[in-house]
Amino acid sequence: MAPKLKFAEGEKVLCFHGPLIYEAKCLKSSVTKDKHVRYLIHYAGWNKNWDEWVPESRVLKYNEANVQRQKEVQRAHSAQPAKTKKTPAKGRRSEAAANSTPAREESRASTPAGKDVESTPAPTKASKSQSKDIQADSGSDQPKKKRGRLDLSIESEEQYLAKVEVKIKIPEELKVWLVDDWDVITRQQKLAILPAKLTVSQIVDNYLAFKKSSKLHNQAKESVLVDITEGIKEYFNATIGSQLLYKFERPQYSEILQEYPDTPLSQIYGSIHLLRLFAKMGPMLAYTALDEKSLQHVLSHIQDFLKYMVTNRSTLFNLQDYGNATPEYHRKVQ
Repeated sequence: MAPKLKFAEGEKVLCFHGPLIYEAKCLKSSVTKDKHVRYLIHYAGWNKNWDEWVPESRVLKYNEANVQRQKEVQRAHSAQPAKTKKTPAKGRRSEAAANSTPAREESRASTPAGKDVESTPAPTKASKSQSKDIQADSGSDQPKKKRGRLDLSIESEEQYLAKVEVKIKIPEELKVWLVDDWDVITRQQKLAILPAKLTVSQIVDNYLAFKKSSKLHNQAKESVLVDITEGIKEYFNATIGSQLLYKFERPQYSEILQEYPDTPLSQIYGSIHLLRLFAKMGPMLAYTALDEKSLQHVLSHIQDFLKYMVTNRSTLFNLQDYGNATPEYHRKVQ
């Protein structure tokens, strides 16, 4: 028996996009083979190129209660200070429209899940701080670790617009965890319990072991896999402090640095912060020295890693991995 549809074609709705809620219209509906309902959503005021299929869980009835919820979520998000001004790409509306339409641009440094995790837009310009933090693999046929750090300094407008758009597609099964994570941290004001039961390093190592056990595995593939997995750890260690934390998590981060001064942060933080990295990695990769062939090779491995996370999501993600912050901690945040 086909599931009952909550929303009609042509109906005005509200739709979650990352942690925010936007006015939209339901264009079409469909039911997947596993009986999951999806809707083709058009965001009000945006070009149809931004239309996307979303699961029913992200769509809300357009009523007074949900409009109020939209406003509350927007206020909470806007209260988090942006570290840098954004530079909208061609064809996008001005920042004045951001309160009523999806923010299809580089996310704020303090709000990683606030970026477009469904389809990554053309990357915004890399900041000078990013140029110091981000390391990347480079090479020709196979990506190899490059000594030193990349020069990701600000480019001319022509160079910026000529950059190839890099997309990392976050599976639907994992997007819901990005939304839940935002809600738990920013609205409920809880914290991930650290050190995590299963750290980023352990997850990456487990993935590598899983790939090595495959019948298709060989020595040549192992060398590339090691480079890729080590690169993921390096990216995580370089960006966790500047790119992957919400404002509410900053004091906890400072405490971790003091308590574990010599421990890589990939051995402290866990799966949800790793997922935040993948949600933001597309624009980062656009500014590396990888040629197109090597870049596609890296992206294929990242998508495979995300499939691994989907398969193991019941082990990797659990709301019990968050805990309540103490009154003393709340005072530090204020």
